Amino acid sequence: MSDRFSKLVKIPPEPAAKLLAQGNVKLETPLDAPASASVETVLTELDSKGANVDLLRLISIALPARERVWWACLAARDIVGPGVENETPSLSAAEAWVFRPSDEARAVAIDSTEHADRSDVTVHCAMAVMYCDGTLGIGDMAQLPAPPGGSSIAAFAMNVEAIAAHKDNFDAYIQEVIDRAIDIGRGGNGKRKDKGEGA
Repeated sequence: MSDRFSKLVKIPPEPAAKLLAQGNVKLETPLDAPASASVETVLTELDSKGANVDLLRLISIALPARERVWWACLAARDIVGPGVENETPSLSAAEAWVFRPSDEARAVAIDSTEHADRSDVTVHCAMAVMYCDGTLGIGDMAQLPAPPGGSSIAAFAMNVEAIAAHKDNFDAYIQEVIDRAIDIGRGGNGKRKDKGEGA
């Protein structure tokens, strides 16, 4: 078995099928792995079958909320570019929540979704924050359930937007997005050493 998906210390030990069911996500790729198979095992099988979309779906479900939002933020940065001058309110708020998760930071992220420009795809990052704990937000909204898998769907959507923006190196960029998620799943920051802070 390939060790590409080994040592994912941030990913829960539950079977992949259980995490997918909790997120209301069904993979399109038929699996040979049993229902009890780990995330690592299923990711390895999906990789061997070239099922990159399903692989990204599973990663978006399996990463914990904070790591998932950071993965989305890195994808957003690949679109808007590094630096404060390229920030959008949604991206800025999502990154702030990753560095210091709190109700206050989450409220700023939620507010950014309500005022975002329709063309601002980075709103997906803030939506991943909004639904981070499976509810619609804070205060009274914390009593209401979010759409199943809402946070992971938003993070997945942000990465799909970034992939679509990299048509010139589509295949290589998909692998970069996957490797980034794996690094985050191992406790890393998802940034390639050879690309520096702007990765």
